[in-house]
Amino acid sequence: MGMKIKVCGIAEAVNAARVANLAPDYMGFIFHPSSPRNCFGLSPEVVRGLPEEITRVGVFVNRSEDEITCRCAEYGIATVQLHGDESPRLCHSLQTKGFTVWKAIGIDGSLDWGTLDSYVGAVGRFIFDTKSLAHGGTGVKYDWQLLRFYNLDIPFMLSGGITPDDVAVIKAFAHPMFSGVDVNSRFETSPGIKNINLLHNFIEELRTYEQNTTAL
Repeated sequence: MGMKIKVCGIAEAVNAARVANLAPDYMGFIFHPSSPRNCFGLSPEVVRGLPEEITRVGVFVNRSEDEITCRCAEYGIATVQLHGDESPRLCHSLQTKGFTVWKAIGIDGSLDWGTLDSYVGAVGRFIFDTKSLAHGGTGVKYDWQLLRFYNLDIPFMLSGGITPDDVAVIKAFAHPMFSGVDVNSRFETSPGIKNINLLHNFIEELRTYEQNTTAL
């Protein structure tokens, strides 16, 4: 399974354009009012104007289906990442409206993996993040080895505290459903403003590794 790269928490137009020039697979825009990385100050035209090959992801926390649908229509977003306590029913309903639905799952020292079973058929991907009251952006990493117990046929991405120095650890991580990484706060000069040099080096290293691995 190819490794995808998502850069999340983008909140400023010029910075968004510079991130887009790095050609990540996904760019995430946070529609959570209490997040310091919320994108409400970002014009919908900026998000709509991103290159088509970059998938725009709208990140929501415990918002209504109507709000999610309206925001996504405004910003031209077809993939939603639900980062709160959203039910499988809501996820499935959004799917029926044509959205690609990802569900973020917070992990601390453990996780009852059985709680994920109800999302089978309702989500296309899990984002395993560090559990926090702030619903992400902690800059703190959990023990990725806990994921060895994951046994569903739904791809997942690693999130939570990934740093520019984690390339070797990411390369060494192995799981048949591992599909990529979701980076955010450890690649910033300030909340919502990404450090382009750090991102460039990180993406280049992972892409070079992926190309070399695929060629074997």
